Amino acid sequence: MKECSICKKLRIVVGDLDDYKALSHYHYRDRRIGPYAAIFTLKPDRTSALRPDKKTVGVIVYTMPTPGLQLRNIATDNLFVGFDKGTQLALVNKNIRSISRVIIEPRFRSLGLASRLVRETMAKMDVPIIEAMAVMGLVNPFFEKAGMTTFTAKMPARCIQLLEAFSMAGIEKEELIDPREVQYKLDRLGPDEAEFIELQINRFLQSYGKRRYMSAGVERTGFVLSKLTARPVYYIWFNENLELRI
Repeated sequence: MKECSICKKLRIVVGDLDDYKALSHYHYRDRRIGPYAAIFTLKPDRTSALRPDKKTVGVIVYTMPTPGLQLRNIATDNLFVGFDKGTQLALVNKNIRSISRVIIEPRFRSLGLASRLVRETMAKMDVPIIEAMAVMGLVNPFFEKAGMTTFTAKMPARCIQLLEAFSMAGIEKEELIDPREVQYKLDRLGPDEAEFIELQINRFLQSYGKRRYMSAGVERTGFVLSKLTARPVYYIWFNENLELRI
């Protein structure tokens, strides 16, 4: 695909917390990121009409890795398993950096800039492994487009059971994107089906603390659907030019 003229005038430079804060309100997660390993930004060059060095178009934040991730163990064939906690933590910290945030200013989305930020900064971290976790990865797979390999978490048994229950009640998986429409169908179930679905929903909610006491209705249905359809995706990239550090 031909690169657009705007993209040609954007450069990746080392950034700081101010660059992240400038775009943080566009991200769905908490704005606080805590300690970080590196920040890179996309900014216009001096030939751009977007005021060079004044406008932050995109930002990527790298952090230290979480000590233990099951999907990491799968992706690395248990490379970091079998050590005591101290040794495992040291190995993980020496060899891995995690992508914590990738944010593109809304006016510049759909131009491939998120993938570019990931692709062009991973090697700058000077570690053998880069990883990322994303709840919406299957919807917007820019990590994969940047060259990372995907590993998807298995669906928990409680999710499978509730999906099967919904299907038995005539509510199929592809319909689970609109809480109001699903609630409309639930409200029109016969007594036996309604009792069965209510039992299944209550069982499902046992894993979510105080949420298990939510009253039936659109709000509860929306929460159930958000947990039912959200499957974390793990991404990993190996720097072929670097060996594992022991």
